[in-house]
Parts: sequence; structure tokens; C-alpha cells
Amino acid sequence: MAQSERIAERAHPVREDSGTGRLTEGGVDGVLARMRALDATWPRRDGVAVFNRVYLAVTQEVARSVAAGAFPDVRAAVTLDVRFAERYLRAVDTAAADGYPPACWRPLFQLRRHPGVRGLQFALAGINAHIGHDLALAVVDTCHGLGCAPTDLEDEFDRVGDILVSLEERIREDLMPGPDLLQVADPLTHLLGSWSLDRARDGAWSAARALWALRDFPGVAEEMRARLDDTVGLVGRMLLTPLPD
Repeated sequence: MAQSERIAERAHPVREDSGTGRLTEGGVDGVLARMRALDATWPRRDGVAVFNRVYLAVTQEVARSVAAGAFPDVRAAVTLDVRFAERYLRAVDTAAADGYPPACWRPLFQLRRHPGVRGLQFALAGINAHIGHDLALAVVDTCHGLGCAPTDLEDEFDRVGDILVSLEERIREDLMPGPDLLQVADPLTHLLGSWSLDRARDGAWSAARALWALRDFPGVAEEMRARLDDTVGLVGRMLLTPLPD
């Protein structure tokens, strides 16, 4: 079997059992199909749809990097990417069923149609929820599924993070409301300057390592997960502060 065929086979695994459930059917391709279906369903200005388009672009770039052999451990990279995406998709399903998604996601779902919230705010609120909360838990999920420790995933974690950072500037440019954003006193400029993708990514890595260290103390680990969820949700609510035109 050619190397490219082996990479493709590993990039699109059949469902795989782990301590936290099963991988989405079709691996990264399955995740992409689901995101595209959601994009076709939601109104374009819907706040969750704004984030979904951003996340779709990120996942497409991850898929291209996997196919190009950019990850040293393809299986680990794909598993982490899919576990990560599943947490967002689970929040979507929960909200669609009139349930309560994690606290980190609730502000985005509650304010998704608010006319006073800009597209860039919706995008960053979704990124905040997904990076600040879901990424740490996805690392732990992946470690349980593959029988490894977070340090074994550091290269894959960093490469996915690098893709996010590389797309952040493009996201901001695409969703900026206009040149007034350059004014220092503009409320949106102030709001966006209070959040950093790099800091959120660093915090997710620290949280993942701490949760893994607490895996034999489920009560303490659950308390930490709950506090993380609430804290990220609070930041998300602030990012979604309605602004005047």
C-alpha cells in the first residue's frame, strides 16, 4: 500500500471505542459533512452559523495538513481533531433538542439572533468556548482513547493551534464591520482586545494536563471541569455584549 493510501486510511477511521464513546463515522470527513449540513440549514447571519463557518475552515485546513503528512502521528492528530469537533457538535444537538449545552456554549446559543451582536463577536465567542473548554477535555478524551498522556499529544496540539492562529487574522478581517474598528475608543475594539487566542490555547493545555493528573480523583476532576465550564461561559457572555451601531 502506498504511503498516501496509508495516510488516507488512518485519516478516516472506522468508529473506534474509547472510554468516552465512539469516534464520529468517517473521521474528519464525517465531521466536515456534518458542519457543511449545518451551514446549509442555518441563516447566514445566525451567530452559531458564523462560528460554524469559521470552524469548518479550520477543520478543512486540518484535513489538508493530515493529507499532506504534516502531522508526525496521523492517528493521534485525527483522533484529537474528531474528539474536539464532537464536543461542539454535541452542544449543537443538545441545543436543538431544547436541552442545556455546557455553560461555555450557552451565551452563543442564547444570543445567536441578537441584532446588537456583531459577526466577529459570535465567531470569537464560539472560539472561546471551543478552545477554552472543549479543547482541554478533547485532549483528555484522546488520551483515554489512545492510552497515552497529554505530553504524547503535544506536537499534534501545537500544530492544530498553529492552524487556528494562522486563520485568526483572516477571520478578523473577514468579519470586521468596517474601518471604524481601528478607532481605539470603539467598544468593539476594546472588547476584542480583551481576549487572546494564544492565552486561551495555553490555558487549555494547562487545564488538560491538570485534568489528566486528577484522573484518579474523579470528584476533584469533575469540580475542576465545572469551574472551567462556568469561567469560559462568563468570558463568552462578555464577548457577546450587544454594541450600538
